[in-house]
Amino acid sequence: MSAELWTIILVALSFLLYLYIGWRSRVKDSSGFYVAGQGVPQIANGAATAADWMSAASFISMAGLISTLGYDGSIYLMGWTGGYVLLALLLAPYLRKFGKYTVPDFVGDRYYSNAARLVAVVAALFVSLTYVAGQMRGVGIVFSRFLQVDISTGVIIGMVVVAFFSVLGGMKGITWTQVAQYGVLIVAYLIPAAAIAYILTGNPIPQLAFTFSDIVGKLNQIQLDLGFKEYSQPFANRSQLDVLFTTLALMVGTAGLPHVIVRFYTVTNVRAARYSAGWALLFIALLYTSAPALATFARYNLISTLHNQPITEVRQLDWANKWEKTKLLTFDDKNNDGRIELTPDKNTSEITIDPDIIVLSTPEVARLAPWVIGLVAAGGLAAALSTASGLLLVISSSVAHDIYYRIINPNASETQRVFVGRIMVGLAVVLAGYFGINPPGFVAQVVAFAFGLAAASFFPAIVLGIFDKRTNREGAIAGIVVGLIFTLFYIVGVKFYGMQPWLFGISPEGIGTVGMIINFIVTLVVSRLTPPPPIAVQEMVEDLRSPAGAELPIESVH
Repeated sequence: MSAELWTIILVALSFLLYLYIGWRSRVKDSSGFYVAGQGVPQIANGAATAADWMSAASFISMAGLISTLGYDGSIYLMGWTGGYVLLALLLAPYLRKFGKYTVPDFVGDRYYSNAARLVAVVAALFVSLTYVAGQMRGVGIVFSRFLQVDISTGVIIGMVVVAFFSVLGGMKGITWTQVAQYGVLIVAYLIPAAAIAYILTGNPIPQLAFTFSDIVGKLNQIQLDLGFKEYSQPFANRSQLDVLFTTLALMVGTAGLPHVIVRFYTVTNVRAARYSAGWALLFIALLYTSAPALATFARYNLISTLHNQPITEVRQLDWANKWEKTKLLTFDDKNNDGRIELTPDKNTSEITIDPDIIVLSTPEVARLAPWVIGLVAAGGLAAALSTASGLLLVISSSVAHDIYYRIINPNASETQRVFVGRIMVGLAVVLAGYFGINPPGFVAQVVAFAFGLAAASFFPAIVLGIFDKRTNREGAIAGIVVGLIFTLFYIVGVKFYGMQPWLFGISPEGIGTVGMIINFIVTLVVSRLTPPPPIAVQEMVEDLRSPAGAELPIESVH
């Protein structure tokens, strides 16, 4: 069977599984809708968290950017992995002990203010909508290539599926769907990585093949021969300062992501939150330690297959022909010599490769079996849809729970709250679809902007809310507003209005670190210049940092 037929079969089977789980997990109460009734087992929550966290950016785009940028692409690897560890150790247990549904709920109660809650809702919407745009673009790319439909149609198909299990099952449906999606995406990532590792190095374990073979040395030489810098040379595409700031922005942005934080509310207690964080880290490591290897193999294979080849022969390659139709891979024989060449200069290079297609095209380039190609497509969709569903619930709960129930109608019944939540999921799906059809950049770039916004808005408010009882509502509101506006202004100005990166050459992906620093400074200064929080709030913060049910020290017993 062809790769397209295998793709249709595997995608259809996986979608039917997701829809069945969504139907079986349908809920009627707000606890089930927002936090899955707080009864999810630790290992299942770890798998669901990993799927929620490993988005289309991780599956489709991260290895593509490492492949394109070489060493400098590792910022995504270091930032996202380090950020998860930061979240799991520093924030998740405390937030779980606080026991609220959402991050705006934490901000509103900790800072004893509906104004703070409203500011946090606006920040959550900005972050989540930016992030979900990347997921929808990923869905559109997969469908565009493997089902031979345009990206817009692919996005609409993805919208229908994700809306079904999100609207019906809420967090409960999303959680069990994400467990299944993790299984699909990790198998789809590791099988081609292992196969290509064995073909190129004779070692089927990607991590060992990458570390102990000469593949990186060979690729370094090929890059130098073509006029590129060495693949493993640091700071070849970004300054050292920008690498540092972007890594930090991704790291603290991860720790402030509302759709990941809410996963720790779905388990039974604080201890379960810690254990599920450990399981999630293990599940995440399986993919993230394979990504640099897959990126290197993909770069080596693409250059070997395409560079200096007759353009007529390249266009006869089935995969090249079909990817060219998506306009994400282009060939242009500019010097009319009948061959196509890859060069560092975009004006002279006759091959243009969108980073978002590298992982998806790798099995085809390596001539793996058609069913593997279909499996990778299903894995890419699983990664995009799992994260999109979590983000949609954040958007829904931000409006339905934190605005409608907490501010507009505190007497709303369970039925009314769940109904408003479902309406908001539907509206969020439509908005996400629009951004998926009209994306502002590559998948990982778009996601990096979301992480920057999260770093500049949520992270300082959460950290100071837990560890500094003197931080008050005036400081938190001022910090979130200033950090978010500064970061958003810089990203929009540089990306859409031709503004140069005027702050020490820091890229839009890294500016969230500066926004975070500004937020911390503004929050601390304003808090010290205004009255302290009420005594009850200060005592709540003290209690939040004390382990529940802790025994007295041995010395104090005697």
